[in-house]
Parts: sequence; C-alpha cells; structure tokens
Amino acid sequence: MADKPRVLFLCTGNSCRSQMAEGWARHLHADTIDACSAGTDPHGLNPLAVKAMAEVGVDISSHTSKKVEACDPDTLDLVVTVCGHANENCPVFIGKTRVVHQGFDDPPKLAEHAKDEDEALTHYRRVRDEIRAFIAALPGLLTQHEQGAKP
Repeated sequence: MADKPRVLFLCTGNSCRSQMAEGWARHLHADTIDACSAGTDPHGLNPLAVKAMAEVGVDISSHTSKKVEACDPDTLDLVVTVCGHANENCPVFIGKTRVVHQGFDDPPKLAEHAKDEDEALTHYRRVRDEIRAFIAALPGLLTQHEQGAKP
C-alpha cells in the first residue's frame, strides 16, 4: 500500500476545532490518513474540547497545541483550514499540498455566555458532530485531490 496521505487541520489556536478534526481523523481513518493539527498562533488544548470528544470515545487528552512546523509541512498532501482566521492567514505550502477551507463555528466563542459547563458543552457537541460528518467524508476529498480535481 502507498504511503497514507498527510492531512493538516489548521486553526488559529490549535485548541479546539483543529484538535477535534485531528482526533476524528485518527479515530475514523487511522489506516488511511496520517493526520496532524496545528495553529497559526497555538495557545493550548481546550479542556471542554477534550471532554466533548471523550463523550464519544475519542481521546485527545494527550494532544498538544503546536505550530505548523511541528507537522513537517513539506510532506503534506492536504491542509484543511477550519476557521476563518486561519484561512485568511494560512501559510504558503510548497509542492503538491492543496489547501481547502471548511469553516466551523468557534465553540469557546459560542459558549462565552453559557451559565454553566453543561450549557457550554452543547455548543462543543454540535461543532464536534459537524466536524465528524466532514471527517467521515474526507476520503472522498482526498480522492479528488489525487485525481487533480479543484476544490
């Protein structure tokens, strides 16, 4: 079997959405995708993202918030920006790397006025499930990439 395609999920802080995407990719496609996540300005793993993912059996508690360089950017096949800021400030990737944008709402921002953790988690769960649906379809996007299709 050929090497697995390398996919980077990029967000601003690499604390929530990109971490969830990496977790789902590793959980759903570990045999077919080499996933990594990073941030344009990493600032730590969000504990509510960890909790929301744990609820569905995906453990991201050992993930770390990191910069793009930690994901060996010269070897990436696909970069998926998961927030508008990362899309607007995405670094340039060389060679065969394709960049696509698939934005998701920011759970911490949605939850900033929540009265308690349970209310806050409703936002994290919704975004978690939206990210899962996108990641479930990711092999199709990679097939398009291999065939030279435009996003």
